[in-house]
Parts: sequence; structure tokens; C-alpha cells
Amino acid sequence: MQHASPASVRGVAGLGALLAGLALAGGAAAAVVDVPAGAGLQQAVTAAAAGDVLRLAPGEYPGNLVIDKPLTLEGPPDRSAIIMGERSGRTIWVRAADVTLRRLSIRHSGLSLPDMDAGVFLDRTAHGALIEHNDILDNLMGVYVWGPNAALVRANRIVGNTELRVAERGNGVSVWNSPGTQVLDNDISAGRDGIFSNTSKHNLFRGNRFRQLRYAVHYMYTNDSEVSNNVSEDNDIGYAIMYSHRLVVRNNLAVRSNDQGMMFNYANDAVITGNVVQGGAKCVFLYNANNNRFEFNHFQGCDIGIHFTAGSDGNAISGNAFIQNQNQVKYVGTRVIEWSRDGRGNYWSDNTAFDLDGDGIADTAYRPNGIVDQVLWRAPAARILLNSPAVSIVRWAQSQFPALLPGGVIDSAPLMRAPDLPAATVTGPLQ
Repeated sequence: MQHASPASVRGVAGLGALLAGLALAGGAAAAVVDVPAGAGLQQAVTAAAAGDVLRLAPGEYPGNLVIDKPLTLEGPPDRSAIIMGERSGRTIWVRAADVTLRRLSIRHSGLSLPDMDAGVFLDRTAHGALIEHNDILDNLMGVYVWGPNAALVRANRIVGNTELRVAERGNGVSVWNSPGTQVLDNDISAGRDGIFSNTSKHNLFRGNRFRQLRYAVHYMYTNDSEVSNNVSEDNDIGYAIMYSHRLVVRNNLAVRSNDQGMMFNYANDAVITGNVVQGGAKCVFLYNANNNRFEFNHFQGCDIGIHFTAGSDGNAISGNAFIQNQNQVKYVGTRVIEWSRDGRGNYWSDNTAFDLDGDGIADTAYRPNGIVDQVLWRAPAARILLNSPAVSIVRWAQSQFPALLPGGVIDSAPLMRAPDLPAATVTGPLQ
């Protein structure tokens, strides 16, 4: 005959006492219930009354937990209460409104993208969920916000599964059709996208830090929302804004993006202000993006400051600084595009102009591209002729006869000094 060990007897007794206490609390007001390490957490949730606070001791708890009533689960300040998933499914699946998860370590979800596996899965009924101050580690998706209203994901550390290839990973936070959801002050790394928002509206993504990702922030079909005061470092693209309208993108930082610091693809009627992009292939790429307002941004140290395509129209671009980019502007088209507004243009670090009347505006217009640039973009093999006498003659003729200039960007009122950034702009990389 086998005898149970003293430790297992104590565990069973502790769980029995916990469930008995929860049963007694069920008929009373919401209670704070201490949950010992190793207890069956699903049983504790089932026995709890709506509104109870389950306070977890340091230690490990079995995951694949389903929460179907308003509850608070909170761990110690050092996040030493570990909820360990089974490497299949969702480590915590929230199906009720007004659930709070706080100061927990949530790990080891499944790895199936079609099944929407996640460390924390907020179902469409999880309105008003609060996910804050957690370590959400080694999951496919960190937090998947799938349809609830007004969820708040705040001040979490979210690190993806680094054994997967980037294309196989999930996002740090995914937001789908979740009006009013906010993602604030999180540290997100080693996933596919930091925040991916799709088919949503009235969202706020602010104060987050991103690294080792494909895109820091990826917007698809998300309207009337704000991206502000975020930091992207060493990602492929910092802020990818696609098929979204009436956004505010302000006071963000993108450092050393591999491809683009900011990308706007069919993004319309947005205000893009106070952002800093430092280093990378392209500071900004505009593709079929219309009626946007760019002002008080600093684009610095990129191969191309801004790549502006012919499909973009109606954009107001003034008050920005283009500093030490190898090519300030790449525009392949025949239209003339004016980049000044109300007598005020942009600052160009390579513009050797004069300001004889001292009004802060250069006395001559600035044209970042000429005939030679257009030829090189259309026929890169022509670069071999750059130092030839023929190219020198073309450049001289352009300078003497402006009518020879092709269509392109012109700044009729270039600034003599770079405008100051708004005080709220994040101006330093991650520490």
C-alpha cells in the first residue's frame, strides 16, 4: 500500500481549506483570499465569488486558466507568482468583464497562430479588463485583445518566444475590434510586431518601448486613434501606419530602424508631429498617403530622409528638420510638390543659403532633387557617369536655368535653423 508524502498531504489540506474559505465567502461581500503556492488555481477561481481578490503567494501555479467572472488575480511585487501554461492553448483566458491581472508572471502558452494562443487572451466579453505590472514571457502572443471594449494593458514586460523565426512569432499585444482599448507604458521585445492593431478605433498606444521586432507599431484599418511618446529601437520598421485614417502620431522616437523609421501606406488625414527618427535606410516612406500634416519632426542620419511617392497628394509638410541624410528626399515623379505652408518651410542641413533680411527664412528656394537624381533613380547603372563632364554640364545648366528643373519637391521658404521639438518628445534611446 502506498502512503502519501507529508508535503502532498499538506498541499491537499491547504487546497481544501482554501476552497472551504471561498465557499463561505461566496455568500458574503467580495473578499481577499490568499492562495498558497501549488494550489489548483482553476478550482480557486471556480469557487470564488464575483469581485473577489485572489492573492497568490510566490511559487508556481498550473496555467490554462479560464476566468469567467469579475475577479482580481494579483501576485507579490516581485512578480514571483508564476502561472505556467501547458505549451498548448492560452495560459490565461479571460471571458468575463472587469477582470484584473496584476503582478503575475505568465508563461508558456501554445504556439499555434490559427488557434490564437496567447499568454493572456481577452475574449470579446472581457470588457474593462486591466492587465498591469506583469511579466508575460515565452508566449506566442503576449496579450491578445480580441473584441472587448475599453481594455487597459499597462506597464507589463512582454518578451516573446525567441526559438521561433520572426514570421512564426506572435505579437506583443494584438488588438482586434476593441474600441477604447489602451496600451500604455509596456516594454515589448522579441516578437513579430510590438503592437498590432486591426479593425479597431478610438485606441491609445502611448509610452511603450520596443526592440527586436519586425514592426514596433503596426496599424491596419484602425481609425481615430493615437500613437504617442513611444520608443522604437533596432526594429525593421518603427511605426507602420496602413489603411488607417484620422490618426495622431506624435512625440515618438525611432532609432536605427533597419528599413523605415515611419511608414504611411494609404494613411489619410493624420497629424504627424514632434517625432524623431534617427538612422536607418529611410526615415519616412509615404506611399499613397493623402491629406496628412507633418510638422515639427526631426528626420536625421538616414540613407533617405523621406521617400515620397507620386500616389500621395494633399500633404502639408512644413516646420520639419531634415538633418544629415545622404539623400534628403527621394521623389520620382513629374509634378511640382510645394513643401512650405503659410510662408514657412523646413530646415535642410545641406542648404547653403543666405538670409539677408534676418527673418529666419532663406532667400532662395530649396530643391532637394534635380535631373541627375531622377536619372539615377530610374536607371541606377547611370551612376558610373556621375563624375563625367556631361553630368557636370547638366548640373551647371540646372543652376543657371531653373526652367530646366524637372518636376519634384520644392521648398520655397526653407528655414535657417532647425525648429525646436515639443517638450514632451522622447529624445533618447533605450537605456
